[in-house]
Amino acid sequence: MKQVDEKSELQKPEEQKLVRGLQNRHIQLIALGGAIGTGLFLGIGPAAVLAGPSVILGYTLAGIIAFFIMRQLGEMVVQEPVSGSFSHFAYKYWGPFAGFASGWNYWVLYILVSMSELTAIGIYVHFWWPEIPLWSSSLFFFLTINALNLTSVKVYGEVEFWFSIVKVVAIIAMIAFGAYLLLSGTGGEKASIQNLWNDGGFFAKGWFGSDGKGGFEGLFAAITLIMFSFGGLELIGITAAEAENPEKTIPKATNQVIYRILIFYVGALVILFSLSPWKSITTDSSPFVMVFESLKGFQFDLFGKTIYFTSIIANVLNLIVLTAALSVYNSCVYSNSRMLFGLAEQGNAPAFLKKLNKNHVPIKAILVSSVFAAICIVVNKLIPEKALGILMSLVVSSLMINWLMISITHLKFRKRKKEEQVKTKFPSFVYPLSNYICLVFLIGILAIMWITGMKVSVELIPGWILLLYICYLLVKRKKKQIA
Repeated sequence: MKQVDEKSELQKPEEQKLVRGLQNRHIQLIALGGAIGTGLFLGIGPAAVLAGPSVILGYTLAGIIAFFIMRQLGEMVVQEPVSGSFSHFAYKYWGPFAGFASGWNYWVLYILVSMSELTAIGIYVHFWWPEIPLWSSSLFFFLTINALNLTSVKVYGEVEFWFSIVKVVAIIAMIAFGAYLLLSGTGGEKASIQNLWNDGGFFAKGWFGSDGKGGFEGLFAAITLIMFSFGGLELIGITAAEAENPEKTIPKATNQVIYRILIFYVGALVILFSLSPWKSITTDSSPFVMVFESLKGFQFDLFGKTIYFTSIIANVLNLIVLTAALSVYNSCVYSNSRMLFGLAEQGNAPAFLKKLNKNHVPIKAILVSSVFAAICIVVNKLIPEKALGILMSLVVSSLMINWLMISITHLKFRKRKKEEQVKTKFPSFVYPLSNYICLVFLIGILAIMWITGMKVSVELIPGWILLLYICYLLVKRKKKQIA
């Protein structure tokens, strides 16, 4: 099984290489967009119901872990900016099966994410035009996003840049307006910073969601949901092979992750919990609705017609979550195709997936991923709800495997570099302590998942790894027969 490294990348003919078409502004906004998605706009609600105000601490802790993992991945991709990202590193520094498993696990994960996002896109469009069938709007954006990704990596970068701009402007506007309502006293009589510790205190929720008892149990239960809000940050690593100057852009984007989390998650939550008592939050709506609901008394005249803010609340939120879903699916198409390309480079996927078009885009990797994503849309429509729940449990399991493997691979990467007496260009933060903190934290999350009703997600992990190992043995056997 051949090894892919930076030297072999340079030796390949130009027509077989990915081009470095992602500029600094693309990398920065891709990184920023990875931290602002549906997990922020919609996922905060269920976590807040479980933990109460202490969910703010939960996002802070999870953000620190995400930052540690991003620094670990960042050190590896800056040192060796090649296709396949952490699959390449797992293969090179851990072993052939680790590379095979991490790459295919990542690919399957984002095929399933593609399925859910495409379905969500159809629902969001249906809000404005209920007469349009859900499958047709999902199909329209499926074809559009894939067509854009087939053109060039610069087009992907531009599309994701503007998607991220919309999300960033939306969340900043929400935070700014919420702060205005709070500081100006126009947020209503319930708006007060004291909402952060009223109604049972900062740690107000017990293990089973019982109010007023207090304790850390609610926070522990919510942290399993919180961690998944940060899924997608590892996309920075995937972009390394196509970044114009990875030694500068990747470190800058990685280091800014912690600030983005503090501003867009923690900052937003402090404002939202201050504007309204935490008990008003429900699992079926976004907490950001509270900010817009505070506009009930506001109105303005437009072309002689009185417009009430309440009439545009739902439309604004729907536009934001639609943009977030399109951004996530756009990133799924990009990252899945590059992961397949990297797996093919390693010999862990069929060689035809290395085919690039005239714009140096892995066209066949995009088409294969798209076929599977399209099948998932059909499955999502035909399979009963219980079966879909099992699939989404696999998403949860895959996320845990990804992050655990990144941290373990980084330990092996640093050990090898120490033996080679190589000083890396972008050392991770507090190595190796940060690795062990991440591993203990992630294993702890699996334990919490087992206790709090996500037992199936944990039980699927050994079976999924066994399936990957069987596939690995079959691929290995076939390669020996060909040789």
